[in-house]
Amino acid sequence: MARIAGINIPQNKIVSIALTYIHGIGLHSSKKICKELNIQDKTRVNDLSEEQVLKIREFIDQNHKVEGDLRREI
Repeated sequence: MARIAGINIPQNKIVSIALTYIHGIGLHSSKKICKELNIQDKTRVNDLSEEQVLKIREFIDQNHKVEGDLRREI
């Protein structure tokens, strides 16, 4: 199971949908992340390589305020 921003995202979902399980990432943001990282629209989480998961994790850490940090700010 891929763990991004402290959340275990579902393996059987499409990446853009699975990223919305992270507090602070909506469908629009998740599609933008996939486009930036050249991940195809229909790719499922279990089809991602470890390198792709790492790139997603780093991109979110650098460019988005999510989960605990976002909750503290609100």
